[in-house]
Amino acid sequence: MEFKQRTLMQIADMICGNFNDEESFFEYRSSSRLTEFFYDCDTDYAHDGSTRNYWVAQTLKDILAGPQPSPNFPPEIFCRVIRVLMDQSNAKNEGADRPGALSMLNTALSRERFEAFYSEDKQCYLRNIATGAIATPSPNPHRPFTAAELRRREQLTAFLDAASEDILIEEMLLPLLRQLGFHRVTAAGHKDKQLEYGKDAWMKFTLPTQHVLYFGMQVKRGKLDTSGVSKASTSNVAEILNQATMMLGHEVFDPEIGKRVLVDHAFIIAGGEITKAARNWLGNKLDASKRSQILFMDREDIINLYVVSNLPLPSGVIQSGVSPEESDLPF
Repeated sequence: MEFKQRTLMQIADMICGNFNDEESFFEYRSSSRLTEFFYDCDTDYAHDGSTRNYWVAQTLKDILAGPQPSPNFPPEIFCRVIRVLMDQSNAKNEGADRPGALSMLNTALSRERFEAFYSEDKQCYLRNIATGAIATPSPNPHRPFTAAELRRREQLTAFLDAASEDILIEEMLLPLLRQLGFHRVTAAGHKDKQLEYGKDAWMKFTLPTQHVLYFGMQVKRGKLDTSGVSKASTSNVAEILNQATMMLGHEVFDPEIGKRVLVDHAFIIAGGEITKAARNWLGNKLDASKRSQILFMDREDIINLYVVSNLPLPSGVIQSGVSPEESDLPF
C-alpha cells in the first residue's frame, strides 16, 4: 500500500512533534526518543541521525510496503504506529480524548480514505471510509471474553432467536464478513428467489499472493439437524444437499472482472446449532472433491466472531429495547 508523500510527511511531523511546543498536541521526540517510539511499536527501526521527519516518513513508507491483512487496509505495524502515536496517556495541551490531535491526524488520513477514532477500550483504530470496515488485529474467537463482551453475546443471542433469515444475513453476516476481509459481499436472490441457485450470498477473498477465492453462502435461521421433517425452528440437512450441490456447480458473475466464475467454497451457515450428525451426513453424501469445499458456521461461530471483531450491535438489538449506552457500542 502506498500513501502520498504529503500524507507521510504530515504523520512524520506528528511523530516527531515538529510544532510550537506551547500549542502542539504532540510531544517532541529527539533522535533517541524516535528510536524508542518505534521500539514501542514492536519494530527494530533505529534513527540513523538524519533529518528526523524525512527519516520517519521513509520508515512509514517502508512499513506500508509490508504485508497487508487485506487489500483495503494498511499493514498491522502501521496501525500499531497510529495506536502508539495516539496513546491517550500522551495527551498534550488538551484532554485525554485528544480531539485536536485526532483532527490533525484525520486531516492527513482522509487523503488516503481512512479515518482514526477511539473505541471504548481507549485505543485508536483505523476505519476504511469507503467500506466502513475497521482495521483490528486478527480476531481470536476462542479467547476468554470480558464482562462487556459477555453482555454483547447475550444480546446477540436474543437477537438471533427472533431474527428472520433475511435480517440475519443483512444485519449480521454481511457486516461481519466485510469486517473479516471478504469483499464484493453480495446478497443474491432475495428480491427474486428464483435467482438464488442454491446460495443466499456470494463474496470473494484475496489471498496475500493476490489470487482470488470465491465463496457462496447458504443460510438457515434455525437449527440444522438430521430429523426427517423440517420444523419451524429447524431445517433438515437433506434440504441443504441439493442447495450446496447447486451452489458449487453454478457460476456467479463478477462485475469487477466481467467474467462468470465458479464458487470455490460453500459456507453452510445456521442461526442455530449445526449438529455433528448433520455435518457427517452431508459430508458422506458429497464426493471427496465437493466435501473439501464445504465450510460450516453455526450460532456460536457467528456470535463469537461478531463480538471479537468489535462490530456495533445490529440495529434490531437497539430496537428491541437495549439503549445505546447499554449496548457497549465500540464508538
